[in-house]
Amino acid sequence: MLGCATQQNKDPLEGLNRVVYKFNDVVDKAALKPVAQGYQAITPTPIQKGVNNFFKNIFDVVTLVNEVFQFKFKQAANTTGRVALNTTVGILGFFDVHSKIGGARTKEDFGQTLGYYGLGSGAYLVLPFLGPSSTRDGIGFLTDAYFFNPIGYINDDPAKWALIGVAVIDKRAELMDDIDIRDKAFDPYAYMRDSYMQNRENLVKDGSDENDSGVKPYNIPLGN
Repeated sequence: MLGCATQQNKDPLEGLNRVVYKFNDVVDKAALKPVAQGYQAITPTPIQKGVNNFFKNIFDVVTLVNEVFQFKFKQAANTTGRVALNTTVGILGFFDVHSKIGGARTKEDFGQTLGYYGLGSGAYLVLPFLGPSSTRDGIGFLTDAYFFNPIGYINDDPAKWALIGVAVIDKRAELMDDIDIRDKAFDPYAYMRDSYMQNRENLVKDGSDENDSGVKPYNIPLGN
């Protein structure tokens, strides 16, 4: 974990961030967590896995765009094949056929693209409802959501927002254990901040995200 002094320098908005963090925590405990727990309780595991695969397949499109922007053409070719195979044979991504035959998933977003071109993370920032971010990653998230995520181009607003709602529930269910671990920390806010900033620096430098703590914004579209 990065040193406390370094993280403090990147958190000049700590007072405001802690207020937003508390707001998000109240919303989570009052609504998101109970709904996600209910979803896990009534939905068979194979269906949960399929829904999770479906949304990851959508985000693979975001990854593909950002791999091209970063001139990572070998990874982009792999992601292109992944999306094509999972969308067709995998039935819109519900089945991760690409992984089953040994394929690898890479993850890139516009925040990482900005970092690739040398833009620093900027100040740590807790976004309402979305959670930990930074000034750079906040811009990246909005760019991905409005321009690169296929769900943003659905013209039927009820269908679009229904998908976004399911994406939120799916993501909250996926992060259930990670958030429970965070909440057991001496200072959950500091734990979330330090883990997030370290993880993002690692990803921008093309490190492995195998030890990702899960404390990251929901990768969901906002629509355009």
